[in-house]
Amino acid sequence: MRFLGVDYGRRRIGLAWSDDSATLARPWQTIAAGATPVDSALAISRAVDGFLSQSGEDAIAGVVLGLPRRLNGEDTDQTAVVRQVAELLDSATCPVHLQDERLTSREAEDRLAVRERDWRARKKQIDAAAAAIILQDFLDARAPRLVSGPVARVGGA
Repeated sequence: MRFLGVDYGRRRIGLAWSDDSATLARPWQTIAAGATPVDSALAISRAVDGFLSQSGEDAIAGVVLGLPRRLNGEDTDQTAVVRQVAELLDSATCPVHLQDERLTSREAEDRLAVRERDWRARKKQIDAAAAAIILQDFLDARAPRLVSGPVARVGGA
C-alpha cells in the first residue's frame, strides 16, 4: 500500500513515494506545475499513472498533499489553490489527505545542504525532498503506537 506525497508550488510540484509498507518516504521527482489547478491536478494524475505502469501496481492508497499555512496557522494565498487541487485529485484518483507543510522546504534545504554543497543542485532536488518530508510526517502520524509497559530496572533500585 503506497502513498504519494506532493509538495505543490506555483512553478514546480515535488513528488515522493512511500515504500510498500507505508513506513518510509523517499523523494521521487519534480514536475512542472500547470497554468491552472486543473492542469496541475492532471499533471499529478499523469505522474501517478506513469509510476503505476512502471511498477506494475494497480492503485495507490492515497495522495498526501502538503497544505501551506503561515507559522501562526492561518491560510496563505496558496491554501485555497491547494484545496482545489485536492478536490480535483480526490474525485479523479484516490483519497487525498492534507498534511501541514509548514517549514518543510526549509527542512529539506537544510538536509540537502549536508550532502550537496552546490545550491544549483540542491534547487533541483528541494521540491521532491519537501514532498518526502510531508509524506513522512503523514506516515509517522498514522503509524500504530507502540504500547509501553512498565520499565524494568536493571541492577537493582
